[in-house]
Amino acid sequence: MKKKTALTIAGSDSGGGAGIQADLKTMTVNGVFATCAVTALTAQNTTGVTDIMNVTPEFLAEELDAVFTDIYPDAVKVGMVSASNLIEVIADRLTRYEARNIVVDPVMVATSGARLISDDAIETLCARLLPLATVITPNIPEAEVLSGGQIRNASEMESAARLIYEEFGCCVLLKGGHDVNAANDLLYGAEGAEWFPGKRIDNPNTHGTGCTLSSAIAANLAKGRDLTESVAAAKRYISGALSAMLDLGKGSGPMDHAFAVKGEY
Repeated sequence: MKKKTALTIAGSDSGGGAGIQADLKTMTVNGVFATCAVTALTAQNTTGVTDIMNVTPEFLAEELDAVFTDIYPDAVKVGMVSASNLIEVIADRLTRYEARNIVVDPVMVATSGARLISDDAIETLCARLLPLATVITPNIPEAEVLSGGQIRNASEMESAARLIYEEFGCCVLLKGGHDVNAANDLLYGAEGAEWFPGKRIDNPNTHGTGCTLSSAIAANLAKGRDLTESVAAAKRYISGALSAMLDLGKGSGPMDHAFAVKGEY
């Protein structure tokens, strides 16, 4: 039996709610075979991150070579990469192996507003990785960094998305939230702006939503859906995972990625 495949390039979350763990679960439930290349190990749970250990550039290159030369991915998701030299390796391998359907979640700014990666890593991300992407999925603070302007309403979301699209040549899924447009997301590409309305789900356990959304988009692109269909399907999946109301841990817990799995085994 043949099956479509998707590769996630991201960090490990020991709490299981975000990063590689969320990506693998999401891709599996969305119907593709998931492979991975780990960029970092993190010691974290629902209350926060206590330590991070990046892999070496040489090891990350070996991971990517191992996947691309054997189980070639139909889509690739790239999550948080905090070091410039690791971003260089990813961009080099994606180019060398002519990767397709690349979804980049440009994780740069935490919900609190704190920067998560250094300025030089942001420069490398913008120069080397974003131009390779099929679509990027910034939140409001990340889009403000990429566009250089403030985003306070729907009109400013459209302006920022257009600027980012024109700057990097990739489609932009600008996620709502952060008190801007609730759960409504904006996809901007060659044909202009397209809004994806969403309902705000009253669930405080939202750890890993960005990782999960980008992975679901990649999985659907791998299956041959176009970008609009992939975004719509990914948003439906996120809504289901949040609506399951999983409640684990003492802080902001994970979603139920397997809400649609019957568990007969």
